[in-house]
Amino acid sequence: MRFLLFILVLSTISCKKEVETKAYNYVEGADIKMFDYNELDSYIKNHPSETLVVNFWATWCAPCIKELPAFEKLGDTYADQDVKILLVSLDFPEQMDHLKAFVAKKELQSEVVFLDDGDANRWIPKVDKNWSGALPATLIIGDKRKRFYEQSFTYGLLESELKYILN
Repeated sequence: MRFLLFILVLSTISCKKEVETKAYNYVEGADIKMFDYNELDSYIKNHPSETLVVNFWATWCAPCIKELPAFEKLGDTYADQDVKILLVSLDFPEQMDHLKAFVAKKELQSEVVFLDDGDANRWIPKVDKNWSGALPATLIIGDKRKRFYEQSFTYGLLESELKYILN
């Protein structure tokens, strides 16, 4: 009987599904993942959160910087509802030191990734066919709805749009 139990336990352990781990490229010296558009698209599609708020921004974009606190507050307020914020930096590759310093100085709690794909004419219409490429831009993806915004947000407006996606 013990032998049978041992075989059962052993077969259960050996049949466990292995979790695939993906090795990402990171901005040197920072916890900032670096993607080309195809990698970013896959990352977004496979993100485990039920609702994902994707903000396209850059450190050189004043309206982007002004709205970052709204995204940080939204992520904190709605964390228990499985809402995650993904800040996609469109800074230029030669600005990585500035991006790293900015993220550290502002103590951003949301996940920051760097989109390193110079062929914007190829990927901008894939984010949204009506996107001109202007910043800031935001994509809110829920399990039932998805909306794109080419505008700046206050916290109140951002929360209102999130509630639309959640309901």
